[in-house]
Amino acid sequence: MPLTALITGASTGLGAEFARQLAAAGVDLVLVARDRERLEILAAELRDRHGIDASALPADLTRAPDLERVAGRLSARDRPVDILVNNAGFGVADGFETSELDDERRLHELLSWVPLHLSHAAVPGMLDRGYGWILNVASVAAFTPTGTYGAAKAAIVSLSRSLNARYRRRGVRVTALCPGLLDTEFHARMGEDHLPRLPRIAWASTARVAQEGLSAVRRGRSILISDWRYRLLAPLIHVLPDRLLERTSTTNDGALN
Repeated sequence: MPLTALITGASTGLGAEFARQLAAAGVDLVLVARDRERLEILAAELRDRHGIDASALPADLTRAPDLERVAGRLSARDRPVDILVNNAGFGVADGFETSELDDERRLHELLSWVPLHLSHAAVPGMLDRGYGWILNVASVAAFTPTGTYGAAKAAIVSLSRSLNARYRRRGVRVTALCPGLLDTEFHARMGEDHLPRLPRIAWASTARVAQEGLSAVRRGRSILISDWRYRLLAPLIHVLPDRLLERTSTTNDGALN
């Protein structure tokens, strides 16, 4: 019987890349995002190309009824989900002193509360079956002073470490994937003024990041900083002063994904 994966933020970017790679491996898919049309186009493409079962589950995960509907799909014992990829996210363009508090709340809900809620729905069934993967897309920003976005991502890194330590021996593996800059629509959705002014070499391939993330959760790693460029830079995070790291992130308009 094929495995089934549920992916949030699946309509574009890294989420769509996870879907393509899992479909190529013969995994059935439940694709979650707000854009029904994009989800259905992607689901049809993957069904036709790989012969898997792919369904669209449109949902705005910042709305409680939609979140509960997705959580219900994860906890359904008659339709088990073996792999959960918590990928949905967005960024707040304005600085902390000018941002709307409601936007900050929605950001923390989507980046921190939603992965916790969906993991809570998925873990009991995974433990009963003795098998499951949860891949939480965090960010290199989790380790730097990058405002509320980094704070929310740091929470999901901590949760992933805890769950992996607690449940890995029982067959459930949980990984926080921490990419840097990715060539997706993430920054464009924040507006042209917030596209990072960095050379092309700074941007990582979504295909490589997705591949590394899936490999990391398969091996049971609790944290993976993805892409060799960011792994080389990671030691500097621990030695550079916070004021310099914060100034760099501000100059690049919240560049870390």
